[in-house]
Amino acid sequence: MPNKNSSISIIIPVLNEELCLGKLLNHLKSSSSNIKEIICVDGGSVDRTVEIAEQNGSKVIHSERGRAKQMNLGAKLSNGDILYFLHADTFPPKNFDQSILKAVENGFMAGCFRMKFDTKNVFLRFFAWFSGINLLLCRGGDQSLFVHKQLFEKTTGFNESYHIYEDTEFIARLYKNTKFKVVPDCVITSARKYREVGVLKLQFHFAVIHLKNFLGADAEELYRYYKKNIS
Repeated sequence: MPNKNSSISIIIPVLNEELCLGKLLNHLKSSSSNIKEIICVDGGSVDRTVEIAEQNGSKVIHSERGRAKQMNLGAKLSNGDILYFLHADTFPPKNFDQSILKAVENGFMAGCFRMKFDTKNVFLRFFAWFSGINLLLCRGGDQSLFVHKQLFEKTTGFNESYHIYEDTEFIARLYKNTKFKVVPDCVITSARKYREVGVLKLQFHFAVIHLKNFLGADAEELYRYYKKNIS
């Protein structure tokens, strides 16, 4: 059960993230004080990702490629009571650790933050507004995710058959097992994928993926659609 002495393990799945990882790790150092460890789980980077992680004092774990596999391995080898899953291009708000601990102390065993994109694009600001609504339809991995390790183990963690959508699939199970907290502070996440693909095009395909999942599509069908239309 949660207590005031709970510790946080930050788990970051990485793959060729040399351009943003150093900035994130420096940000984490300056924005928190109650972090037990930062674990970067590398899926086979060929750039300076691992070197940057080690230079910044992070624990590096080598894993098979795939965010679900990487995050599960990070969780398995972590030492904290609370797991905080974070993307390499997502920057939590100042004192995010205190917000997480407070939520857990108040009985929320899992939750996320609201989200903003690093852009002034009107459409993306509109889409990000929905992250403040506590409904499964409004959840996504870019909002980051904290979960008590006991609950993570009870719910068996991320489903490794998912190459995409692993965050939402797991969060759906968390919603069924616990009260889910949406912290009102915002993480700032990169809009780089939207810049690459196009804002409306990418959002349309994400909506189709949500719909396919709702209609019962399996992990492979979602991934095929993603590969064909986005990646």
